Amino acid sequence: MKKTSFLFLPLLTLLTACGAGEQAKTPEQTLAQTWPQIEAAGKSQPVSMLMWMGDPLINAYMSTYVKPEVKRRYGIELQLAAGQGAQLVQTLAAEQQAGQPSEADLVWINGETFYQLRQVNALLGPFVEKLPNARLLDLENPFINTDFQQPVAGMEAPWGNVQFNFIYDSARVAAPPKSFAELPAFVRAHPGQFTIPNEFTGMTLLKSWMMALSGDPKQFQGKFDEAVYAKWSGELWKTINASKPYFWKQGKTFPEQLAPLHQLFANGEVAFTFSNNDAEVDNKINQKVFPATARAYVPAPGTIQNSHYLGIVRGAQHPEAAMLVINFLISPEAQLKKMDPDVWGDHTVLNLAALTPAQRQQFQQLPSRRYAPKRENIQGLALMEPDPEYMTRLFKDFRTQVMEK
Repeated sequence: MKKTSFLFLPLLTLLTACGAGEQAKTPEQTLAQTWPQIEAAGKSQPVSMLMWMGDPLINAYMSTYVKPEVKRRYGIELQLAAGQGAQLVQTLAAEQQAGQPSEADLVWINGETFYQLRQVNALLGPFVEKLPNARLLDLENPFINTDFQQPVAGMEAPWGNVQFNFIYDSARVAAPPKSFAELPAFVRAHPGQFTIPNEFTGMTLLKSWMMALSGDPKQFQGKFDEAVYAKWSGELWKTINASKPYFWKQGKTFPEQLAPLHQLFANGEVAFTFSNNDAEVDNKINQKVFPATARAYVPAPGTIQNSHYLGIVRGAQHPEAAMLVINFLISPEAQLKKMDPDVWGDHTVLNLAALTPAQRQQFQQLPSRRYAPKRENIQGLALMEPDPEYMTRLFKDFRTQVMEK
């Protein structure tokens, strides 16, 4: 998921409430319905969706393709607003404590946000099995059925699957570091050309780097281990601080969002930027944001691959309509459109073997990965996301152990 900011905008003017006198169902009653009942209840209802809105292609996919399609198919008015991370969790928890129906129906989440929403019981419940298109999901894939070491258990629907990668300009960097082990020497040999964004993508870089330093990424499987974190985060901060004087701006400042780092890269001020989406380099070149010589790769021993998901809020006013929207978003046609790098480039969560031959052929013929590595070439370099606590601690400790030193 592209979680590079934690924005939450006021929604009162954006979102539509239940009609007067409408009797709200309990979550249990909602989930007890058959699909025809869900369809009947969800049609012609509004759906308020909170999502990351920091990428123009993603925003365009949602506003110019998804919104008109769900309107045409179901009469649903899909209303989009920015909302993620800790503020999203706080808002939904506050609504619950106040006994209020939620202003949000549908949320784009993963990782620590999924964990935190589970902790405050802010999600509807196991709804995924209700969706007709769920049978097409690749739920045998551990990178899809597990979210930061947490079984998805039907509480959120997989929406896209991505792997962290480095992006460099091949016209300026002839030989990028092939591994995390080679990275410090490269940084010292090319001062001012490297930095780390202090946000979700940067934390994914730090997790991957920490796991590489350990020599055994399996240490990070299962519940958070204080001893493992203390040892290998300590090595990580030592490694980074030794190279920090050679970072962009001598490591005295760090980009707080990914977009400014992308701009620094596009302007030629730094040699690298990063993405959680292994195909993003294609859409950024297509948008003429990055130079045509930009390329993406995954350094050895690997980087984190994860999925992002769609959840339904426990206090949603239109949960059935939210299920109709999600069922469309995981349909072959919506997933195909989303996987096209000219549209978004987000890798599908569908099991292609479950599709018809004609549908499968459409996926296989997408004009994807002209500048990114083929997915089959990096799957062997995919690392599982660790427990959410590793991300939480890295956010805090990167500031105190690197930025403020």
